[in-house]
Amino acid sequence: MKEILTVENLRKTFKLSQKQQKIRNLHKNVITAVDNISFKSYEGEVFGLLGPNGAGKTTTMRMIATLIVPDSGDASVGGFSITKQPSSVRQKIGFLTNELKQDEFFTPNYLFDFFAELHGIDKNTAAGRKKNLFERFGIDKFAEVKVANLSQGMKQKTSLAISIVHDPDIIIFDEPTNGLDVITSKVVTDFLIELKKQGKSVILSTHIFNLAESLCDRIGIIIDGKMVVCDTVGEVAGDGGLEEAFFDIYNKTTGERV
Repeated sequence: MKEILTVENLRKTFKLSQKQQKIRNLHKNVITAVDNISFKSYEGEVFGLLGPNGAGKTTTMRMIATLIVPDSGDASVGGFSITKQPSSVRQKIGFLTNELKQDEFFTPNYLFDFFAELHGIDKNTAAGRKKNLFERFGIDKFAEVKVANLSQGMKQKTSLAISIVHDPDIIIFDEPTNGLDVITSKVVTDFLIELKKQGKSVILSTHIFNLAESLCDRIGIIIDGKMVVCDTVGEVAGDGGLEEAFFDIYNKTTGERV
């Protein structure tokens, strides 16, 4: 299989305020969010990053998407370095996070056209993609409704359409179904399956076991900023299922009992 993403020793630290130190009960003002993580993902597969909240999943995804710069290490996305060729990386990927904030004064129509123009997509191509995606996600009925008046689910579906406006080969989703109702969650997960069938490479982070088990070909488990396991879902899950395997790994890694 062709490697589409190669992550090598990514590391990221953040400085903490005194208040943050007190909340976390720490004596130092620096925290290591991602600690020398390495893994690979291959063309046409769904690769999942699984871990508890605060494990470093989102920070890892943001570094891969070139939204934040690693302290050390690098990653190659579609053959381009995130540290040396970030602009080229951005052209290769679509990135969706539930923390993406859309301007509440704009409509889905305007936002799609705006991002299509940013990516240099001609108007006819953009119009065709918008028609297809808006109809697929039911956005067409709300195309001229301001974001401020959309439901959370419709905002998420609009974000999804915007993130793939340029029809990227590599899709990076950070917690794609977090905070969504069951209907919208199914729409999103069904679309992820369709992207895989189209030969797209999907990288997603989640803490939802059944989502990871049903969607992913391979999975990496991150605990306290470290990659502790990386293998096929079948190998990681074993006979007991992914949730049982995860907590067994978590207990052994942290010394805690959950």
